[in-house]
Amino acid sequence: MSSSLPTRSFILLSHLCSISRVHPLRRPIVSLVGSSRPRSVLWRPFTSGLCLRFPQLPAGTNKVKNKLSDEKTSPAKTTVRENIYTIPNFLTLSRILACPVLGWSILHNDFHLATGLLIYAGLSDTLDGYLARRFNMHSVLGTILDPAADKALMTTLTVTLAMKGLLPVSLAAIIIGRDALLSLSAFYIRYTSLPAPKTFARYWDFSIPSAEVRPTIISKFNTAAQLSFMFMTTVAPIGPVWLSTYLPEMQFLVVVTTVWSGLSYVFSKDAVRVISETRKRKQLPP
Repeated sequence: MSSSLPTRSFILLSHLCSISRVHPLRRPIVSLVGSSRPRSVLWRPFTSGLCLRFPQLPAGTNKVKNKLSDEKTSPAKTTVRENIYTIPNFLTLSRILACPVLGWSILHNDFHLATGLLIYAGLSDTLDGYLARRFNMHSVLGTILDPAADKALMTTLTVTLAMKGLLPVSLAAIIIGRDALLSLSAFYIRYTSLPAPKTFARYWDFSIPSAEVRPTIISKFNTAAQLSFMFMTTVAPIGPVWLSTYLPEMQFLVVVTTVWSGLSYVFSKDAVRVISETRKRKQLPP
């Protein structure tokens, strides 16, 4: 009996302390002892001593737990990222970096160097597509860089060939105008589809996927027609004479497909697909 008395006393005191914290207005048992002092005065020193000796969870613990849970679920912590340092992306970037050299070679009548760079652009474009499919190196950045490299190459050829008088100015205006409108649309789509918070640094962080550009069938045909026409125009000064014979027909084909492909991006629902972070997060391994 004597050994169990301290244990029972401890349980009773802990129970009274929990009552004082959870139900501060409940009348305690010890206050029923006859006394001329108010019950609240008797109760206050008794409960304060008990709660100091047998404290429960510290005040503010729930706030700390809520803060930690909020930090875990904040957009900055849950933002989905992808690997952008792949061989296909580097090959695509090399085509973009080769564009200034290509423009310089055309303006200085070095059409042999220009032809070599065009051949490299075609081979690298084929190779990066094969590597992305064969080794599963797909990325949202790749879907943006690949058409951007084609447009950079096309813009360089269009401007420089028009400056050299090898390309009609009206055709150059149609090609550049379409590409300019599509580029502005891409900047707008990137901003609207970027996961919050929409900051300047996150906007240019292309490891954060937001929207995926899917070229339409007519746009692929238009790209092939434009590159073929630009290649023929660039090689014509150093190539056989028969190449210049088909240039007027190629110009007409480029005009039709350029306008048609521009309209396909406006009216097609499958041209741009916004990346769902929830869907991407489910695909990631645990």
